[in-house]
Amino acid sequence: MVFGEGERVEHAQLSWPEGGGIMLGSVREAEDDRWPLRPGTFGGYVVTDRPDELCARARAAGAEIIEELNDTDYGSRSFGARDPEGNLWSFGTYRGEPRKV
Repeated sequence: MVFGEGERVEHAQLSWPEGGGIMLGSVREAEDDRWPLRPGTFGGYVVTDRPDELCARARAAGAEIIEELNDTDYGSRSFGARDPEGNLWSFGTYRGEPRKV
C-alpha cells in the first residue's frame, strides 16, 4: 500500500489467489482528477471458487454483508458486501459467458 497524508490510502493492490488482481485508491479532492469517483460509487464482481470461505473471512474481518450466500438461478454461488467507503462488491463462482472466438 502507498499511504498519503495521515492514513489516506493513495494506492493499494489486491492480488487475487486465483489469479489477477484489483488496484484501488482513495477519493482525490483535486479539481483536475481524471477519475472523479466519489466514495460509494463503485461496484465490482469478483470470481472465486471458494465463496463460502471468502464470505466467512470477510464477515470475520468486519465486512458488511449485504447479500447473504445464495445459489442463483444461473448457477453461481454468490454473496455481496459493502466496503468501508460504501462501495459494493459481489463475489461468486459465475465466470461469465464463454468467449466467442
